[in-house]
Formats: sequence, C-alpha cells, structure tokens
Amino acid sequence: MMNIALPIDLVRPQEIAFGAGTLARVARFLADRGYRRPLVVADAFNAGRVDLLGLSGEITMFGTVKPEPDLPNLNAVLALADEIRPDCVIGFGGGSAMDLAKLVAVLPGSGQTLRDVVGPEKVLGRRIGLIQVPTTAGTGSEAGTRSLVTDPEAQAKLAVQSRHMLADLAVIDPDLTITVPAAVTAATGVDAMAHCVEAFTSRKAHPAIDLYALEGARLVGRYLPRAVADGSDREARAGLALASLYGGFCLGPVNTTAGHAVAYPLGTRHHVAHGLACAAIFPHTLAFNAPAVPEKTALVLQALGAPASADEDAVREHATRFCADLGVELRLSRIGVPEDDLDAMAGEAHAIRRLLDNNPRDMSRANILALYRTAH
Repeated sequence: MMNIALPIDLVRPQEIAFGAGTLARVARFLADRGYRRPLVVADAFNAGRVDLLGLSGEITMFGTVKPEPDLPNLNAVLALADEIRPDCVIGFGGGSAMDLAKLVAVLPGSGQTLRDVVGPEKVLGRRIGLIQVPTTAGTGSEAGTRSLVTDPEAQAKLAVQSRHMLADLAVIDPDLTITVPAAVTAATGVDAMAHCVEAFTSRKAHPAIDLYALEGARLVGRYLPRAVADGSDREARAGLALASLYGGFCLGPVNTTAGHAVAYPLGTRHHVAHGLACAAIFPHTLAFNAPAVPEKTALVLQALGAPASADEDAVREHATRFCADLGVELRLSRIGVPEDDLDAMAGEAHAIRRLLDNNPRDMSRANILALYRTAH
C-alpha cells in the first residue's frame, strides 16, 4: 500500500538547465557569480573538448580522471586544488568526473579528509561554486548528493553523501552525448534504468520519487534501443539524458538497493566499468525481487516493452533479452570475472548494508553467490 505520509527530504541542484544549446549557461553563470578561477575536472576525452564550455580567462584543467576513480586519483586533483585555490569547480564528463568534482568542491581548506566525511551528511559545508556538466546519460550524478571513490587496498567503494555536494548549476545538454559509442550508451543507459528501478522497488520507495522512477524507466525503455541503433538520434539522446536526470533525483532521498551492491565488486575487484556491471546484474536482481514487489515489477517489464509479469523466470528472461538486444555482454565470465572469485565477491557485496538493507526482499550471502553463478 502506498504511504503518502512517509517523511522524505527532496533536494535538487539550485539551478538545472536542460536541453540542446544549454552549455552557454556555464560561462554566463561564472560571469554572473564573479567566478574567475574555475577548475575543470574531466577525463582525458572531455579535457580535449573543454572549449565547448566557452570559458575564458584563467582556467585550470585536471584532465586525468580515471574510470571508477580511486584514492590516488582523488588525491591528485585535491593537491591541484590546494595549489590553485579555485573559486568554482566544474565537473565535465561522466559520473567519475562529477563525483570527484563534488569532493574537490568541499574538501580543500575545510580541515576535513575523505575519511572524515564518508557516510551520510558529515561534510561541514562548501565555500566555492560547483557546476556539473554530464557528457553521458547514466549516472545522474549531476543531480545527486553522493560521491563514490574506490579504496584500492580495501577493494571497496567509499561513499560520501551530503547536500553540500549538490551543484549550484547542473547543465544537461543531450548533444554532448552524441559522441558516446553504442556499447557505452547501452551500458550507461541500463545504469540509469537500474537507478530508477531500484528506487521504485526499494523498501524506502516513496510516491514523490516513484513519479520520477517509473517515468525514467519508461524513457529508457523507449529511447535506449534507438540511441544504440543511431547515436545521432537527438530525440533519443534527449530522452536518455532526461531519464538519467530522473535517476539522479531518485538517488538522494531513496537510493539504490541490491542491484548496485551486487554490481560494485565487479568494479572494485575486476575493474569492470560501472555501467556494464550494473547491466550484467540488472536482470537477476529484478527477477529475485519480483515476488516481493510483483505489481511494480510488472510495470517495469511494461516499461521495457515486455508483457507484465512477476514470475521470476519470465522477468529474468525479458530483462535479459532487453539488455542483450542492446549488444550488452551479460556473462560475467566474458567480462573478466573469474569463477574462483565469486564467493569472495558475494561476501563483499553482502557487507554493503547501506544498500542491501533497502532491498525489498532479504538477500543472503548464499543468494548473492547463487546470483553470481547464474550470471557467470
């Protein structure tokens, strides 16, 4: 039963600019706020096209953000920020660049280290500007309050959540995603789907977020196959960018569940890209949870263009077909995950209680191991 009286905190970036041609808002925002020393945080590809932002004057670029950024990557950009003391940080890229930009906006000069702020709402504040410009449609990080960094020694994600890491301005120009290859478009699109679906089926699900979650899933179901088939389809790119934004809205007040918990070890232990990891796991967690949330699962399948069902086998089959038709490699054995590590991965995933405790159906370590074996 839907409980409209459940308490919930809804937070958004101060300003959101969505649509083709909105990149001009970045330079105008800097001028309006009097920012003169921006630091752009980007991966190597986007560092090579920073001129698209239309910036002028004194600009510093950190252009070596890694996929699934780790502590050394974060420390490198923090050292640069300590040196130049930017008055505004611009995340320009996928979730990795935007997640690092959030931390660069709050840590330098704060007296806090990353270890001090891991967890919910431990950041003391923010004194410099933050702009987020996504160039992929998947993470929704431009709209969220979370940042994830991998600890390579512990092989674990360190998660920071703070409303101080919300952007002052999020600029979502779907045309920036036209250059994204089909395989990355597919995987990141399923990641956006997973954000929406996991929030929609969570124990913490809320009608104020269900609105975005279900529509986000529908947008992915409608537009992701088109964008994969034709990367220049601007309508499809816009639909996916909107779905990703809606997924970002879901992450703050509700967050993800077992799908992401089970996907994380693929990245931390075997360097599988986050979008691909989520895509490989998505059909299996959706099917596992179906008995606990049958009505919502049926709506998710309809969003994917499949017949409504809550039967576990049927759900897995339809979700697998949707992902496979996009060209996504779903077998763990084929994306670099060795069978002899599945048990250790299950233990690592089962320990991510901040996500598993939100799952609509209790998932034991044995359940996770069985899921990995099925996916392998």
